Amino acid sequence: MDLTVVAYVIYLVLSLGLTVWVARTLSRNGRVFLADVLHGNEKLAEAVNHLLVVGFYLVNLGFIALYLQDDGTITDARGVFEALSQRLGVVLLVLGAMHFGNIFVLNRFRRRGVLERQQVPPVAPQGWAVQQGPWAAPTGGR
Repeated sequence: MDLTVVAYVIYLVLSLGLTVWVARTLSRNGRVFLADVLHGNEKLAEAVNHLLVVGFYLVNLGFIALYLQDDGTITDARGVFEALSQRLGVVLLVLGAMHFGNIFVLNRFRRRGVLERQQVPPVAPQGWAVQQGPWAAPTGGR
C-alpha cells in the first residue's frame, strides 16, 4: 500500500476522532454556560447548543476534507509522521480557534445579559423626587 494513502487514512481517523471528542466535550460542558447566558431558559439553551454543535461539525469536517489533499508523495515512515503532524497540528489549531471564537461570542451575550439584569431597579418607583436647593425649578407656591 502506498504510504500517502496510509497517511491519509491515519489523518482522517485521528482528525475525525478529535473533532467528535471536542464537539461532545463542548456540548456537554457548554450547556450550563448557555443556560446562564440565556437567563435559565433550558429549552432554548439546548436548542442553541445543538445548533452550535452542528455548525462546529460542518465547519471542521469541511476543513478536514479540504485539507486532505497533498501535493507531495510520501516515500518513507518519516514522511508519514511529518505529514500527519503538520495536518493534525493545523486541525487542532482550527478546533481551538473555533472554540475560543464561540466562547468570545457567548461571553459577550452573557455580559450583556448581566448588565441588563443589573439595570432593573429592585423595586418599582413610587413617586418623583423633589429637587431641593438653589438650582431647583420654582414650585410656583410662593
